[in-house]
Amino acid sequence: MQKLLSSILLFLVLTISAQETTTNSYVDVNYFRGNIALHNDDILHLIQGHPEGTIISWNKKTFGDQGWQQRYGYPDYGVSFSYQNLKNDVLGNNYALYGHFNFYFFKRNLMLRVGQGLAFTTNPYDKVDNFKNIAFGSKLMSSTYLMFNYKKERIIDRFGLQAGLSLIHYSNANVKAPNTSINTIALNVGVTYNLDEEEPEYIETATKEKFTEPIKYNIALRTGINESDIIDSGQYAFYVVSAYADKRLSHKSAVQFGADVFFSNFLKELIAFKSVAFPEDNVSGDEDYKRVGLFAGHELFINKLSIETQVGYYVYYPFDFEGRTYFRIGLKHYFGKKFFGAMTLKSHAAKAEAVEFGIGVRL
Repeated sequence: MQKLLSSILLFLVLTISAQETTTNSYVDVNYFRGNIALHNDDILHLIQGHPEGTIISWNKKTFGDQGWQQRYGYPDYGVSFSYQNLKNDVLGNNYALYGHFNFYFFKRNLMLRVGQGLAFTTNPYDKVDNFKNIAFGSKLMSSTYLMFNYKKERIIDRFGLQAGLSLIHYSNANVKAPNTSINTIALNVGVTYNLDEEEPEYIETATKEKFTEPIKYNIALRTGINESDIIDSGQYAFYVVSAYADKRLSHKSAVQFGADVFFSNFLKELIAFKSVAFPEDNVSGDEDYKRVGLFAGHELFINKLSIETQVGYYVYYPFDFEGRTYFRIGLKHYFGKKFFGAMTLKSHAAKAEAVEFGIGVRL
């Protein structure tokens, strides 16, 4: 409760200080309480109570000054700060900072928020002092949250209400083992406060003409560090070279097809370890650590940002690790029309392998 009151106080301070300088924006504070989803039997001992916390957000409204705003129904964008008490001393408490978008439906009464950011946990795994926490292997993690709310603004003067369902996910994507991750499903209720007395009219000028582009060719280089599921087996750099073609179908969408070559150095250590520690697995130790995959994907464009989703299949797969099918999802940011940066998550079903940081060119 003390944390909740502190968050509300911070919300009020932000509201007062921002009134004179911020336009076309609002702040909201939400309290949530729910359950940790049992996605893996290994975390059963970590589920002891009903996690609760607060999410405080600043939101900038759009009114159609740019075509993408009109095509997406005038979304909001902003930043969020969250605090979560996981109701277990082993797990500790989590703090996170996100960037987010709010998308609206049914005459702007329903809101879907998608947030992505970084989280800090107060009590990660330690092989001596906290060996039970197999969910969080590092203090810093990535975090994603979804919030689906029924929302009414300006019910009393500038104050409004919203309530709904939230999903909060924490994972370090195998940057460091262990990493079984935690998903919280929660009910939330919140207060909104508009920082302006009045708002401008929505602009409706975007044309509905069909938009396409010729086939474009892309080259992307990705890298990062990760570790196998063997605790203390070591963190190693990996490298991915991707080449693919894409076809823009509309202002919003493009489809992709291409190939990845993976140089995953953590597999070298895993192959050597299994050849000695698990002779029943018939691993000789001479298996190649490289993999080659073919993939198909989709890209959703939101102004200079895009959301990329891909599903792939290894055609060169000398060492069996989590199966032949892999997935990739993440964000891209375009710098001009040709160059982009990307942050993506690669996984096998619900099992994360790596967070990839990349650069690329679209020709």
